[in-house]
Amino acid sequence: MAKGKDGKTVVESLGDFLREQRLASRLSLRQLSEQVGVSNPYLSQIERGLRRPSAEVLQQIAKALRISAEQLYVRAGIVSPVAHAVSSVELAILADVGLSERQKQSLLDVYSSFLASNAGPEPESPHQMEK
Repeated sequence: MAKGKDGKTVVESLGDFLREQRLASRLSLRQLSEQVGVSNPYLSQIERGLRRPSAEVLQQIAKALRISAEQLYVRAGIVSPVAHAVSSVELAILADVGLSERQKQSLLDVYSSFLASNAGPEPESPHQMEK
């Protein structure tokens, strides 16, 4: 699992962030779990960094806490923070209810690999190739 600058895994830092947001919203763990539609123990495991939630669960948590789902996707490592902006392609993939979690992750991986390969070295201009 990837470690952040502070030595915590992505899931641990996501859990810390979710706990902070829940407390700021003055919600108990039980209240939030009811709003999100997940069990209290499962939500507790997410906050403690023991579980990695799906994009759907993150979307429901974001809705209940009234925060950006995109921000949670980045914090969870589902979407890469490219200049702190999430592309509409990534959001469309994550929002598609017709895809399984595995399919969504596969599509996101393929998309990010295409972006990485396109960001490679600049192609030679026609003038440089003639020399």
